[in-house]
Amino acid sequence: MSSQQGGGGVSPAQRGDLVLVGEFGRAQGLKGEVRLKSYTGDPQALAGYRPLIAANGRLLTLKGVRPAPGAATDMLVAQVDGVTTREAAEALNRVQVYLERSKLPLPDEEDEFLLADLIGLTVQNEAGEAIGTVVDVPNYGGGDLLEIAPMPNGPTALLPFTKAFVPHVDISAKRIVAVPPDDFFEPAKSEPEDEA
Repeated sequence: MSSQQGGGGVSPAQRGDLVLVGEFGRAQGLKGEVRLKSYTGDPQALAGYRPLIAANGRLLTLKGVRPAPGAATDMLVAQVDGVTTREAAEALNRVQVYLERSKLPLPDEEDEFLLADLIGLTVQNEAGEAIGTVVDVPNYGGGDLLEIAPMPNGPTALLPFTKAFVPHVDISAKRIVAVPPDDFFEPAKSEPEDEA
């Protein structure tokens, strides 16, 4: 692995003391607001964590957040300190933000963990075969879901994050045991058209 020129060597994603807590989306309006997908249990709590560390190492401070329009409870509209134009907000699109693990509250119980810790984990079936990787943990209002990218490649699929579908999570081993339906990665079939 090569280090980045002039970036201090180690990216936030490579530092073991950082947790992925969000990702910026498209600009919202003309005054520098930007959409922000939060990976924290209480999405709006993200505004209270300082400083956030961008994937390029830049330190960011949120001046405020509010829920974004729509049903996704984890999507926010954020105002970032120093970002005052639409162009500056657009430059943040797809930038992931991290927080030092020590600034996050500890889970209350032994079998609890940070949802952000699930991203990047290998997903195995009950036979121990790797079937994919967790790429996101969205919540569209009906409970947490695991968005899983199949191995070796292909479109992602969503699996409810419940004990029935995900009986075992082992953060230290960086793996999840899942029980997906047989047709989990198959594309949805369209309804046959009625013949006239």
